[in-house]
Amino acid sequence: MSESSSIAVSAVDLVKTYRAARGTPPIRALNGLSVAVAAGSVFALLGPNGAGKSTTAKILSSLSRPDSGRASVVGIDVLRDPDAVRRVIGLVSQKASSDPMATARENLVLAGRIQGMSRASARARAQELLSRFALDDAADRLAKTYSGGMARKLDVAIGLVHRPRVLFLDEPTTGLDPEARAEMWAEIGRLAADEQVTVLLLTHYLEEAERLADRLAIVDHGRIVVEGTPEELKSEMHGDTVHVELASADGALKAQGLLARLMGLHDIASDGTRLRARAESGARAVPAVLAALEDAGIAVASVTVARPSLDDVYLRYAGRSFEAAA
Repeated sequence: MSESSSIAVSAVDLVKTYRAARGTPPIRALNGLSVAVAAGSVFALLGPNGAGKSTTAKILSSLSRPDSGRASVVGIDVLRDPDAVRRVIGLVSQKASSDPMATARENLVLAGRIQGMSRASARARAQELLSRFALDDAADRLAKTYSGGMARKLDVAIGLVHRPRVLFLDEPTTGLDPEARAEMWAEIGRLAADEQVTVLLLTHYLEEAERLADRLAIVDHGRIVVEGTPEELKSEMHGDTVHVELASADGALKAQGLLARLMGLHDIASDGTRLRARAESGARAVPAVLAALEDAGIAVASVTVARPSLDDVYLRYAGRSFEAAA
């Protein structure tokens, strides 16, 4: 397989600017974003709301045009042949795509017919997906009666009905309870293998990206700041993270300054009552941290030491914690 044929999704130097309200500057949603997604993989674009993830998906799925840059899906130029792109992709947006006044079966058959399938093929594919997503027992209930998790499964099934080669999932588990989220994660994890589909996952959940993605790219202010496998990115962060929870936020700035002066600590950041620092050995750093804060009269509620996380990676490359960015 050639290098080009092994890439299912490609974006090169995408720039997109939106007009803002009169009297305010335009909003630069994408600022030279480039990414390449290997065929048959689950690739996550990870970033807080407003980072540029949805804008990227809209351009790649032909729903929006960039100001500049290039994009292709399975070798098809998105700008030159958007109709061909739409035939090979599935899109599950943040908003529900099903008709609430139709049953799940009716929704799936309609989606298949819209994609050019015969009635018999659409009905067969609908039953296959109902079974796949464990919706058999509710197949002939109106979609408006579905729970959040069931409705989201139906959305994904609709996106898969025509057997797309690439599936865009935009925040697929937002608003779901933990059990429904775990079920959706299990389904997404099986998509690449069972459906032979490349999945581009857009998410602001660190755990979701870490659990599902073969590779991920962190998006910040419309650009990719770092890319790799979750383990690669975390392994670059040598040492430990020391988390300090202060009793109040009054001394947060002073505490941050104190930690910055301690030998062996770096990447100091604060957010309200919480401080975070990197250290080669968190266990050895904790006594010095507690002593410095106690001598300054700053009350500490708790101190914990943890191995590197994707939040630490985000802090390193974006200059702030993921939670603060969100």
